[in-house]
Amino acid sequence: MQSLGILGVGELTEKVVHGLRRSGFDGVILLSPRNTERAQALATECSCEVMPSNQALVEEAGILLLGVRPDSVAQLAAEITVKPGQHLLSLVAGLHLNTLQATFPTAVCIRVMLSYTAQFNQSTVVVYPPDETAQQCLGPLGSLVLVDNEPAFELATVAACMNGWFYFLLHDLQHWLVDKGMPAEQARTLVLGNLEDCLFSARAHPERSLKALGRAIATPGTFTATGLEVLNHQPGSATWGAACEVVFDALLTRSPPPSP
Repeated sequence: MQSLGILGVGELTEKVVHGLRRSGFDGVILLSPRNTERAQALATECSCEVMPSNQALVEEAGILLLGVRPDSVAQLAAEITVKPGQHLLSLVAGLHLNTLQATFPTAVCIRVMLSYTAQFNQSTVVVYPPDETAQQCLGPLGSLVLVDNEPAFELATVAACMNGWFYFLLHDLQHWLVDKGMPAEQARTLVLGNLEDCLFSARAHPERSLKALGRAIATPGTFTATGLEVLNHQPGSATWGAACEVVFDALLTRSPPPSP
């Protein structure tokens, strides 16, 4: 793989670097100089080089990974000149492809999305539009999902938000057990273990819908069915759907950042 330049060293891009090194990538990884202390620490941990400026990074890197905050994109674009045909893989949520391309007109712009589990090479890696360079670069971080239109990418972003929401659901389930007297670590093990059971079964049976898999367990007369009856009459699923709609609407209507 070509050398990789990280524009914006933060939580997510740190995870990407750790995952790439974990996957066996031993190529050059260049880091932007901002957030110097964090960049230096990552450079030491993962054999990277902190560059003297963002433009120096652009000139030396083969591929660029954009990981700054949305409100910092215009300022960064004013500082750098991307090489013609240079791939710029954007992790910036909500920054639409046409805006990205207008902001970095000489680049080949690709939107990508992944999660913190990239550091363990277990992330879902969403790429739009499908691109061989992006797939080769980030594929080792987990399972690739290639989408061919922007609304599908934004739906995938909603799914990524679910990743964060699930932790709160799991927390609530764990603490219900704790409130009933179970030790916290044991409760955590049970909740996570049952979730892993579901994931394993769902992946082992791709031909069956998730609902069908649940129905096979919650058969009439079982304790699972008794609890499911309560869940089906509570507004929980509607609340989750409402959260998805709010995020999706925000992604589709997000105002582009100011021009550089």
